[in-house]
Amino acid sequence: MLADVNLWPLIGVAIIIAGFVLRFNPMLVVIVTAIGTAMAAGFPLDKVLATIGTGFIKTRNLPLIILLPLAVIGLLERHGLRQHAQSWISSIKSATAGRLLIVYLAARQLTAAIGLTSLGGHPQMVRPLLAPMAEGATESRYGKLPAKVRDKLRAYSAATDNVGLFFGEDIFVAFGAIVLMTTFLREAGIEVEPIHVALWGIPTAVCAFAIHAWRLRRLDKTLAREMAAHQAAAASQKA
Repeated sequence: MLADVNLWPLIGVAIIIAGFVLRFNPMLVVIVTAIGTAMAAGFPLDKVLATIGTGFIKTRNLPLIILLPLAVIGLLERHGLRQHAQSWISSIKSATAGRLLIVYLAARQLTAAIGLTSLGGHPQMVRPLLAPMAEGATESRYGKLPAKVRDKLRAYSAATDNVGLFFGEDIFVAFGAIVLMTTFLREAGIEVEPIHVALWGIPTAVCAFAIHAWRLRRLDKTLAREMAAHQAAAASQKA
């Protein structure tokens, strides 16, 4: 029976890995993966294109939902939201980028675990608030930051939001992926309650928090070394 299983549709996994390793456009990688997987599974091209078109029609209002918050955030930034966030965090002497991001990681995981996934995000939280606050906390300690350090802080801010959301929402019992998994298992004759799947997401979320919090603690030490080297280089150039 196993000899009759068609494993060619798994080529989509290889396409995804290759596309992201080679840094191709993510949208292009996803489209090629969908078409490649469907063709490997024996779907005719016209059916594949019809399915993609149907999905597009069903989600045609999605850009409006995305663009409206962006307009609000842009207006807030124009009136100094980033500057106020930086100045506020700079007034807290004990604040560091690593400590700030650890607190946000915990808050992001906990809120995602109860279904409040929209409280964070890159456009509405990371860009206007979290990244400027991380930069402000670092500037208050070391002074003006080089572009390399600013880019690193922004990358860690975005990564922290991703980790908190990804592993936090797996604990929410009504999360779409949990419903999908339980439905798939039920069709295969395996009865699993959604609450049990959600509970088994807790150990993974705890491990993810511990690992990323450790990386954020190391970030503070790395920033201290980099800024010391940068200040020494600047002093030697002046001399």
